[in-house]
This record gives sequence, C-alpha cells and structure tokens, in this order.
Amino acid sequence: MIVTLEEPILAPAAPAGASIWTRYPILYEINTWVWLSELRQKYGTNLNLSSVPSAEWDVIADYGFDAVWLMGVWERSPLGVAIANRNENLLDDFRRALPDFRLEDNVGSPYCVRRYVVDEHLGGPQGLATARNELFKRGMNLILDFVPNHVAPDHPWVSEHPEYLIQGSADDARNEPSSYIKLGETVCACGRDPYFPPWPDVLQLNAFEPGLRKAAVATVSDIARQCDGIRCDMAMLFLNSVFERTWGARAGVRPATEYWVDVISTIKKEYPGFRFIAEAYWDLEWELQQQGFDFCYDKKLYDRMEHNNADSIRLHLRADLAYQNRLLRFIENHDEPRAAAIFSPAKQFALALAITTLPGMKLFHEGQFEGRKVRLPVFLGRRPDEPADEHLRRFYRVLLEAVDRLVFREGQWELCECTGWRDNSSFENLIAWTWLKDDKRYLIVVNLSDRPAQARAQVKWPDVAGVRWRLLDRLSITTYDRDGDEMRWPGLYVELGPWSYHFFRCLHTPN
Repeated sequence: MIVTLEEPILAPAAPAGASIWTRYPILYEINTWVWLSELRQKYGTNLNLSSVPSAEWDVIADYGFDAVWLMGVWERSPLGVAIANRNENLLDDFRRALPDFRLEDNVGSPYCVRRYVVDEHLGGPQGLATARNELFKRGMNLILDFVPNHVAPDHPWVSEHPEYLIQGSADDARNEPSSYIKLGETVCACGRDPYFPPWPDVLQLNAFEPGLRKAAVATVSDIARQCDGIRCDMAMLFLNSVFERTWGARAGVRPATEYWVDVISTIKKEYPGFRFIAEAYWDLEWELQQQGFDFCYDKKLYDRMEHNNADSIRLHLRADLAYQNRLLRFIENHDEPRAAAIFSPAKQFALALAITTLPGMKLFHEGQFEGRKVRLPVFLGRRPDEPADEHLRRFYRVLLEAVDRLVFREGQWELCECTGWRDNSSFENLIAWTWLKDDKRYLIVVNLSDRPAQARAQVKWPDVAGVRWRLLDRLSITTYDRDGDEMRWPGLYVELGPWSYHFFRCLHTPN
C-alpha cells in the first residue's frame, strides 16, 4: 500500500508578544506605504494599517508565510524629503522608475528615520498593533526595520544628544560639503558606507559612543514590544573593525565590546523569541552570526545565482550547515533588481525553487510573484502600473503550497553528490539535495544552466537501500518508480532540460 497523504499544514503561531518561530521560516517583504496607497485606490477609501480589509490579509496568509516584513513603517523626515528633491541623481532614478514622477511622489526614505514611531499616514502605533494582530490570527509573525548606522537630520538626537553623532569641524563643512552638514553650532558627518559616496539626507551615528549604545538598546526594546523581529539595515557597518576603518580617530576609542553583542544580548534577555536579521555584505555574515544575529543576508548566493555557474553554487552549499541554517536566501528584495527584469522565466522558476528548498530563512518580495520588473526607489510612495504575469503567479502559488510542510521548516537538509561520465560533463550543471523528517522524504534536483544535463544524484538516507521508491513530482504530474539500491549508488539517473527541475516526494512502495 502506498501512503500519499501529506502531513498537516503548520499550526498558527503563539500570541503576539510570545513569538514562536520555525527553524527555517519564510518571510514576505511589503513596501508598506505603496501597498496601502494601492489598497486605497482599490477600495476607494482612505484606509491604513488599522483598516486593511480582512481579505487582503487572507491573500497574504494563503501563501503560507511565517512572517511579514512591513518595510518602512517609521516616521519619515520632511527635511530628508527636501534634501532628496534637490539631488539630481536621485531625481533621475525616480524618473527612471516612474516616468510621470511628481515631487509629491517622494514621501521620504524609510531609512531616513525621524522617529521610531509608526507614521500617522500609515495608521500610527494603533494601526500597527491592529496589523500585528491580524497577522497573528493567521499564524504569521511581524518584522520591522531598525537602522543602526544613521538618522534623519531632524531626529531628536541631533539636538538633544549631538554626542551620539560623528562630528566634524567648520573646515570639514566648508571643504567637504557633500560629507558634512552644519546644523546650528554642530557640524555632523553624513551617513556612509565606506565604498560609496555619503548619503546626503542622513547623519552618521557613532557606534563607539557608550550613550548611543544605551539609547539603541532602549530603541530596540521599544520596537520589540511592537513586533517579533527586526531587519537591521547595513548591519556590518557597526562592527568595531569596520567602523574603525571607516571613521578612524573621529570615532574615538574603540570599545572593548561589540555594538551588536551589547544590543542583541540585552534584548534577548527580555524577548528570547525575538529575531535579529542582518543586511550583511563583504563576507561578514559568519562574524555577525557569532555576535548574535539569527539570520544574515546570503548576498553571495544571490550573486552566484545571477552571474556564476552551478559548480560555484554547489561550492557555496557545501559550507557548514550551522552557518547555512542562519542565512537568508532571496532572488530579489528592495535593494536588488526585480527578478523578472534580469532572469528569464525559466531561470527564475529554477532559482525560486532552489532558494525555497534550501535551509535558512527565505525572503520573497511583494510584486515578485506577479512579475513586476520596475525596481522602485524606496523614497517613492507610488509605482507604475505593470501587468501581472499569471503564469508566474501560479508557479509561486504551487511552489509555496508544496513547501508549506513541517519537513521544510524543521527537517534535515543534505546536499547530494552528483556524478557523471567521462564523455559527458553536463552533470556539473545539476545540483540536488534532500529533506528528511520522520517518514517524510523529499528530493530536489535543479539544472542551473541553459543546456540539457544528465547526472546521477546519490541519495544518502540510511534506509534508502533495500526498498522500492515512488517519486511523485510535486510541480508536475510525473511519477517514477525506482530502486533504492540504485538511488544510493551509483545514484538516481536524472535528465533535465535547460533550467528544469524535479521536486520529488519520495514514498516507499511494495517490493
């Protein structure tokens, strides 16, 4: 007898304030301002986070997400808007994304934070509390932003605690006007990443200032009362080594402790289930994990998927599993080009299946499922109309339903060895892995190339040999019966076309 019933869909999470997370959660990023603007048009009413129709939350929940990241809820800076509207480079980017751009479309960067209070335009603190409760009722957690590196020029700290900021001299303001701003009697450095020009609309905070660290703990503690985790913008900039290289003597004496260790350890004592997500680059993911981050962006995997071959991706996936478990996988987010703009449909399908079935946290971006191609600058409160790709939307709905199983949230992942033949090196383009939890078994094989490929994928389950297996492809109507001895050695024979894949559920069959 063949057992074909799936295990139950995951149960709802615990009440808001007592966050429960699966080991490998799926996160959905929403540009809150734009999303609400479009809902206002759809329903013809001035709704906000407190009055989003239940049907809209249901649409999100139906995909099976574990959490929603409401990007950009904090109060934005009018001064930051004015500075951005004088920046020709930004204005050119605005017009690229929105050909009929008007100055009022610039609502301010969500990373130019005036105060960590929910913007009244979005519904204020009560609106956020309502939204969090709606997510909880549907079994989803809430993620918000935290921007450690900089604040808006009109943030209260600028006047109340100028010592929190990197400061300069009158000569700096005169000689480097793009890097320093004179505000009253204080000259403040603009926020920056050491590899790019300064951001003109924000001021640089001083990671080495003890008072700032205490203020950051208080800020994050307040945020933690309102959500279940935070995405920390450009988190690597506040590592002691990076900050010291960037600011030198202007930062003062390097502290004995790390900023993130101080902040995360303190918050987790009060909120042990609270999750910290690091936007991270420069191969500093492991270091940030050691300092307490639960998940770090896996930008290296994204770059390899965009530019490199399957072998480089396989090498990346050979990293220690304890490290991979705490990576965040994606093929688009608000800082990257839209997947539909840079990947062919076939390649996007293959990459989406791959990242969705890897260990770690998985991130999807609102508009990704519909095939949006315009990367919208985060300053804008409106985006252009784009036709939805219904084929792509159906693919994502089927894919996310297929992975909405406990085995992919809590199971054991293992990379398979793929071998080939002397006269056929195409096996190098195939990557395969398995998932195992109790009697639930899955095998995923993906051709990460634009050419046909053949390989043998070796399944390493201890009990794979000695029985027959039925392989049911969850993304097609294909079914195969295979011998377990062969699946273990020399491996399951697989032949796939360009950017094709198998997503097998593996079931015992009678011998």
